Amino acid sequence: MSVYFVKRKGWRYDFTLKGTRYTESWFKTKTKAREAEAEKRKELKNPTQELETSTDMAFLDLVNLRLDHVKAYNSESHYRDVFYHARRWTRAWGEANCSEISRDMIEEHIIDRSKISRHVANKDLQYIRALFNFGIERKVVLFNPTAGIPFMPIEKRKKYVPSKKDVLKVISTADPDTQHYLWTILLTAGRVSEINNLTWDDVSFGGKYVTLWTRKRKGGHREPREIPMVKMLYDVLRTRHSQRDNGMPWVFWHRYWSRQSNAWAKGPYGDRKKIMRSLCTSAKVRYFRYHALRHLTASILDDLGVPIGVIQRILGHQNRKKTEIYLHSVGEAERSAMDRLEKVDIFANGFSVQKGAESEMPATFWQRKTARPTYEVLARDVKNLGYSGTGRKYGVSDNAIRKWMKSYETSG
Repeated sequence: MSVYFVKRKGWRYDFTLKGTRYTESWFKTKTKAREAEAEKRKELKNPTQELETSTDMAFLDLVNLRLDHVKAYNSESHYRDVFYHARRWTRAWGEANCSEISRDMIEEHIIDRSKISRHVANKDLQYIRALFNFGIERKVVLFNPTAGIPFMPIEKRKKYVPSKKDVLKVISTADPDTQHYLWTILLTAGRVSEINNLTWDDVSFGGKYVTLWTRKRKGGHREPREIPMVKMLYDVLRTRHSQRDNGMPWVFWHRYWSRQSNAWAKGPYGDRKKIMRSLCTSAKVRYFRYHALRHLTASILDDLGVPIGVIQRILGHQNRKKTEIYLHSVGEAERSAMDRLEKVDIFANGFSVQKGAESEMPATFWQRKTARPTYEVLARDVKNLGYSGTGRKYGVSDNAIRKWMKSYETSG
């Protein structure tokens, strides 16, 4: 149908000629829309007349084009992520044209999403920006309404990396199949998606290496990297290979109920979300997920003095700065350095207070105390001012505010 009615936008004509879409709306009657369409077709058929190609399209159509592209060129997990965000956009702007979506509309949406968290808001902005950039590259939209909208400032937190002792506790709690899965992640520093898609064709027992494949590249290219097998990984994979189902190409697979076929099916894992929480609970350690194992392996390699360039290739990073994020934990190298500092003569005798010693700070500084507000007042201040602003209000550090909040929350 080339002419149709859109609620609150009047009649519209919409047709495609030689791969190019032409559309216009806001006609009061169907007859007017048909006349405008006929005039446009006549204009396009006239070779002597300069053609003016419409570069606007329905927002819903742009979203569908983007989803088709992501599904074809990127990983399944990335497609699910974009699809999750796209559903929210179409609920808000599904009836609009791309040219009708303004910067103010997107900023309002981002501010609303920031009520959940600023990380969530920034992710949404990143995907909306990519959507309109995709439209500009395809020459179906004229401009990107997210241009000039900054990402929201965030308070970066140190990522939790479990200790080797806690990791061993968790692995020992698991069943044999899950133990093989966790050891493979730990001994390859692989991403969960890479381990889930690992096939026996990717395992070379003769060459003693495994090939991990990733799509985490610009353009969605699927690229391999080879990880040498240590003896323990070799033994784990040999054991699984001797017990394998010849009909299954994957190293790790499961039997599951398929909603599409409404029957039991066999295939690789998607994301084993619930296992780590139950294992951490059983082992009585702080909860961590699979990605923490990748961080732990990178930190251990760093402690062993492995050059960061080698660690970068093992992790499969294109950017060295990304690898440096993984090497944030205090490891053996840092502890060894501080042990050497401790042996310097001015620190060797330990700490002692000399009575009568003068201080540049007044006595009131060391005796100062700040009245702690109630939990309700403190929570409201943190919400409105943030940890740093609340700290300034009460004359303490932002870490002190966090300790106050934690004290209230743990005491019930």
